Amino acid sequence: MNSNIEKQIGNNIRRLREKAGYTQEYVATKLQINGCDITRSAFAKIEVGQRHLYPDEIILLKQILNVEYDDIFCMESKKDK
Repeated sequence: MNSNIEKQIGNNIRRLREKAGYTQEYVATKLQINGCDITRSAFAKIEVGQRHLYPDEIILLKQILNVEYDDIFCMESKKDK
């Protein structure tokens, strides 16, 4: 996968998480409760584009953050959203 795409998706996830008022620990815990084997450290790597996302993680992140897939995968800069 293109590292620029991974960084953009990670940045989107970070922005959406912060907008929701959640910590990395909170989101990682919610993912764990729902069956994802992920640590806060691994989640932090997703946010900076250093770790790939698995399909089940994407589905759960959409639910946890209460967003649309377009919000996660948007390739445009959305600093104000």
